[in-house]
Amino acid sequence: MDSNDEQLKFENSELEKGKAHIIVEIIEYVPNAVVIKTIIKKSTGNISIMSFDSGEGLTEKTSPFDIFSQIVEGRAEIVIDKVSHFLEAGQGIIIPAHLSNYIKPNGRFKMIQTIIKSGYED
Repeated sequence: MDSNDEQLKFENSELEKGKAHIIVEIIEYVPNAVVIKTIIKKSTGNISIMSFDSGEGLTEKTSPFDIFSQIVEGRAEIVIDKVSHFLEAGQGIIIPAHLSNYIKPNGRFKMIQTIIKSGYED
């Protein structure tokens, strides 16, 4: 999971509004890469779908906002504050703001991440 080995590919065009989408077909796997596609991006938050090829993950980070992660295909290991959580398709988890977290390589999978930035003014 060395950041030098991490290959991220971003697709910044939003999905077409008012049209049904098959979630697992929104994004494809790319060999040796993590692909991130924006579904909706607003100043108050965003929703992205991500695909992880086998052996790919994300390095440790923290966020000033809660993040809801939902697995839509495959299985993933999400580590929050040094505690591993194993999720399968259909399962989700809220990653609390300000806690270290990362996604361990654990086979191919796709997930949706939702970040809501409003409500943190307190």
